[in-house]
Amino acid sequence: MKIRKIMTAITAAAMAGVMFAGCSSSNGGSSAGSSADGSSAANNSSSAANDGGAASDEVINLTVWASQEGQESTKAMCDAFAAANPDKKFEFTYGVVSEADAQKEVLKDVSAAADVFAFASDQTATLVEAGALYRVTRNKDQIVAENTEASIAAASIDGELYGYPHISDTYFMYYDKSKLTEEDVQSLEAIMSKDIEGVTTNFAFDTDNGWYQTAFFFGAGCTLFGPDGTDPTQCDFNNERGYMVGEYLIDLVNNPKYGANFDDSLIRAGFADGTIAAAVTGTWNAGDIQASLGDNYAATKLPTFTLSNGETVQMGSMANFKIMGVNSETKHPVEAMELAEWLTNKENQKYRFENRSLAPTNIELSNDTEALSSNIAVAALAQQAQYATVQTSIPQVQNFWTPAEAFGQEIIAGTCTKDNLQEKLDAYVNSVLATLG
Repeated sequence: MKIRKIMTAITAAAMAGVMFAGCSSSNGGSSAGSSADGSSAANNSSSAANDGGAASDEVINLTVWASQEGQESTKAMCDAFAAANPDKKFEFTYGVVSEADAQKEVLKDVSAAADVFAFASDQTATLVEAGALYRVTRNKDQIVAENTEASIAAASIDGELYGYPHISDTYFMYYDKSKLTEEDVQSLEAIMSKDIEGVTTNFAFDTDNGWYQTAFFFGAGCTLFGPDGTDPTQCDFNNERGYMVGEYLIDLVNNPKYGANFDDSLIRAGFADGTIAAAVTGTWNAGDIQASLGDNYAATKLPTFTLSNGETVQMGSMANFKIMGVNSETKHPVEAMELAEWLTNKENQKYRFENRSLAPTNIELSNDTEALSSNIAVAALAQQAQYATVQTSIPQVQNFWTPAEAFGQEIIAGTCTKDNLQEKLDAYVNSVLATLG
């Protein structure tokens, strides 16, 4: 759903914090499966809500997955949780799994996955359908009341809550203000026209990553799975406007000042050695980029770009939420839910904002607009949120990422040209809309 179409729920969210951030199991998650305690997932409240949890002398072993960047803070939060619950004995095992990779790793074998793990909101529907998520049954009303409406919707299926939202996210543009002016960064054409001493890459972008690539298609007015992102039969990236996006990308990739395949590590390195003037990424890189740029550290919304028909459009973006989930097969559903709630509470959301520049979903923190806007990265995120599209969680989205990557790689390799562009776009869309296996 276009954020600009739900501004009541999301624009306030933008400056206020709703800014944007494989073997299936029959157990838990949906009404067709069983929860960890043997009840149907639809009724797992009968055990989890009434069970007092583990016996006082039992050692409660919980495995927690977090991203590489989140390991240190996650361990500290888990230690604090154990200290706050001295009546129980906890032992934690940690794994490095990013939110983006959570679904893939969990669905390899739900029973072997972490008890508590973070995932991107586009994975909610698939994880629930696979029976991998334990339905939230403890303090549900409080969690709903404390977090933004959009983030709760992203963690819910058919009115049931399956996770604990805590980070809202999208991407935007960082730049070195000793190399580009505030006027320069408004337009991609202006950025690319500059000759900057010592800079080899005026604009760094991850062209073959579907999450980023959509910025051009959405900017031109194309939609993925319809205007609301819920129609698995609709994708118009191959229409006339999508074709103009393809033309633009082909020309852009052929510009030696364009960094066509820059992931986070290359972006951080480029700002560190001064060879990048501007780059598109998210708040998770704010600390490193700020450390590299010092007084020249700046960030803003994505620039505009001009289509072949002469129309100038604003680059869009894809927005999502980070959600903490509980494994449907956990041996300790009560304690796992308590830990997930702890990891995503107001205090820990505030910690992530202050220490990692991650935008919160907590409403009270969201209302502190002065504090949020004082953070350069989060303020830029808020600007871009006005032009963002909330990332869909319908199962069909599984078919999007690989074709998007292939299309980007073909443009980078030069095998997608203006002569065969329509054919490549048609193949792209046909793959996205193919029947799920």
